[in-house]
Amino acid sequence: MRLGERESGTAHLEEAADAFRAALKEMTRGRVPLDWAMTQMNLGNALQRLGERESGTAHLDEAVTAYRAALKEWTRDRVPLKWAMTQTNLCGSLRMLGERESGTVRLEEAVTACRLALEERTRDRVPLDWATSQTHLGNALLSLGDLEGGTARREEAVAAYRAALKEWTRERAPLDWATIQNNLCSVLHALGEREHGTERLQEAVAACRVALEEWTRDRVPLKWATAQINLGNTLRTLGERESGPTRLNEAIVAYDAALDEYTRDRVPLKWAMVQVNLCAALGRLGKREKGTIHLEYAEAACRLTLEEWKRDRKPLGWADAQANLATVLGMLGEREDSRARLEGALAANHKALEERTRDRVPLDWAETQHSLGDALRMLGERESGTERLEEAVVVYGAALAERTRDRVPLQWAKSTGNRGVALMLLARQLRDAARAGQAVRQIEVALVTARDGGDEFDAAYYEEQLSKARTLFDILASR
Repeated sequence: MRLGERESGTAHLEEAADAFRAALKEMTRGRVPLDWAMTQMNLGNALQRLGERESGTAHLDEAVTAYRAALKEWTRDRVPLKWAMTQTNLCGSLRMLGERESGTVRLEEAVTACRLALEERTRDRVPLDWATSQTHLGNALLSLGDLEGGTARREEAVAAYRAALKEWTRERAPLDWATIQNNLCSVLHALGEREHGTERLQEAVAACRVALEEWTRDRVPLKWATAQINLGNTLRTLGERESGPTRLNEAIVAYDAALDEYTRDRVPLKWAMVQVNLCAALGRLGKREKGTIHLEYAEAACRLTLEEWKRDRKPLGWADAQANLATVLGMLGEREDSRARLEGALAANHKALEERTRDRVPLDWAETQHSLGDALRMLGERESGTERLEEAVVVYGAALAERTRDRVPLQWAKSTGNRGVALMLLARQLRDAARAGQAVRQIEVALVTARDGGDEFDAAYYEEQLSKARTLFDILASR
């Protein structure tokens, strides 16, 4: 099995799983209960490694079954440390299942399993095992935080990772140390997305870069690719806030590097994940340019994602891809003055909202409402009637129900500012000074928040729109 863990394929892992299954025919529970439990756990480990590399959930479901079987004999009172080890491994499989399924049940079970393990795996008793369980706990909390959308779970994840680093030092366990640094990058990035300034994001980039010093491509190729993805994600978020293209170009380089190892035939779901992130980075880069070449590349990347992230296989991933596709189609529609592209953006947003429901993923739901508002606003700007613009104002308002100023200030600024732009367009068509005044106030506050939060790109946009809104208000108010 260890040979299979170091290789990119699955042949040796399949052989290991078959060997453990064969062993269980002789090592029965009735004959040698503790050895039977050990073999169940080893089978679970092999199945978990297979599940990591494959689409679907079959191997992960089998892994959970094997771990739960082991716990029937490896009980806490009988073999407490082995019981804790199995709880930790169970946490890992439950987390991966939770990331592929809808709802939070599996992830909550994963957190519970890790917390139980830590009751026996204490730092003074088994320091490195304690660090292992802290890391798994951090992973489960991070995934749960991604679904819930708040910061509490993520702050807990940071604490768990920082605790693990007290024992998993670079000198003692360099690859494990790199694992935690990579995970810290993920959670600091998630927190940084919701905060003013870029301090957390800068910390995240630093954590990814040091992880890559140990997670080298020749040593651990798939982990190297994982760190490249996390680095790309963080650079992309930084690039979205900066006026220049440097960070976005760096993000694209990181994603392209990841695709050297995350190939479609080897790890199709992860390949699709890179494609959707590449779509987002190319889209943001295309937004800063006059042509459409990067936007067209972005559209192609999103459509490739949808070939693997099917709704029945990965519903939230499918919705993510639809949402990214909608954003890109909206930008293409605006650039090309194409109603067909904008209608496509509307359709993709509506598809995304079939899975991105408010009760399930409130901030993702709000993000999609915002994108829907953008498409409606751009269509409304091209029509003689006001129905689309009025709908856009309502939809932006819906987004703001979750994108609150205290929770996600920069996202709040975007929805507030874009709502102001829609109100300005509506005021122009209706010759309505009151709406124009409302537009001025909303764009003003969006500008201040974006500028204070270090979002140079959006600040420049709202400054331009504010000038237009003030001019319109002055004209309408003087009538």
